Amino acid sequence: MKALRTVTSKSICWARSNIDTDQIIPARFLSTTERVGLGRFAFNDWRYLKDGSPDPDFVFNQAPNAGRSILVAGPNFGCGSSREHAPWALTDLGLQAVISSEIADIFRGNSLKNGLLPIVLDQAIVEELLAHPDWELAIDVADKSLRLPDGRSFHFHLDAFQQLCLLEGVDELGYLLARSPAIAKFEESHHAC
Repeated sequence: MKALRTVTSKSICWARSNIDTDQIIPARFLSTTERVGLGRFAFNDWRYLKDGSPDPDFVFNQAPNAGRSILVAGPNFGCGSSREHAPWALTDLGLQAVISSEIADIFRGNSLKNGLLPIVLDQAIVEELLAHPDWELAIDVADKSLRLPDGRSFHFHLDAFQQLCLLEGVDELGYLLARSPAIAKFEESHHAC
């Protein structure tokens, strides 16, 4: 997992509500534990026509959205079943952050453990972002803020441990492994009775 400190990008704006994890990555693609390559299956049933060609009307297939790394979505993003494949697919697709007025708790947790930043903002702010896909947004993880081109800034919630893991580019296990020497030193000085 790469460290995530800042994200600067125009956004992919998709006002659709209730996008669930089975729509993000359909269950038939969950037979792998490899993260690389899942992006080609993200939103598979919406991205491709019956003949397998890209649907030109689907938001991720539209040329202006190529290379954008922030998704602004409608409410209740990531609802449905728990699957780490969903954030894996989105990061492999090139996304670094998802902004919505409501993000499902389990999806939010899985995203944070896998380097995808879920940002929850007030609905009015999200609606403004959805109306301006060509605004370049600047996200600062250390400051926990989203800055708009006009200088306005909005803070988002991110607990200290989640923030540290994103900034260091580690999950919980990586965090502990990085501190193995200190843990071993502590264990040596505190012998079991």
